[in-house]
Amino acid sequence: MGLRDILTGRRQVKGPAPDRLFAISTAYVTLQTEHQISPAGAAAIVFQALATSEFEAALREMEEVVKSAGGDTGTSVSTQDDSYGYRWMILRSPEGAPSIEDLAVGVNAVAGSIETAGHGERLLCAVFAFIDAQRQRVYFIYNYKRGYWYPFVPANGTAAAAGGPDGAPGGQRSTERELQIKAQMADELPIEPELERWFPLWGIPI
Repeated sequence: MGLRDILTGRRQVKGPAPDRLFAISTAYVTLQTEHQISPAGAAAIVFQALATSEFEAALREMEEVVKSAGGDTGTSVSTQDDSYGYRWMILRSPEGAPSIEDLAVGVNAVAGSIETAGHGERLLCAVFAFIDAQRQRVYFIYNYKRGYWYPFVPANGTAAAAGGPDGAPGGQRSTERELQIKAQMADELPIEPELERWFPLWGIPI
């Protein structure tokens, strides 16, 4: 069972929980000050786009809103589609000035627009990128269908390996490191309690 199965409705799941998404806006302080895991200045929201003019128009309007809102903070927005039919809307903070708060606001605006358009079931996850003291990428993934976060730590050199959001094979993950982070952040973030739902996300473009 992968994220794609959840997205297509094979399991009964929770709806999005915006308040839980914003938990990252305070949790990052503990990550940075106590565990030397710092924001990388990028986040993304992943969803399954519809090949309709109405959906594309809604996305263009929403992207313009996020770009306009990011004008004051310097947050940039871009999109790309992967080979699995998922669209990534990527938000980046200005170079040298990562802001988890601004990224979370932008991601939530995208999710809200998709929900308002009546397509909330197409939301897959949000991904926030961090870097630890060993310069290793650490990702925090928010599963919209479950309303929970979980850490994803690709082993060195595998972050860009082939694969897709449904958990297709694409590399090696550092499970021990992920469990360590879970123990460190259990009081700060609503962590997914079922480890089998910590789906790997290969080919993350941030």
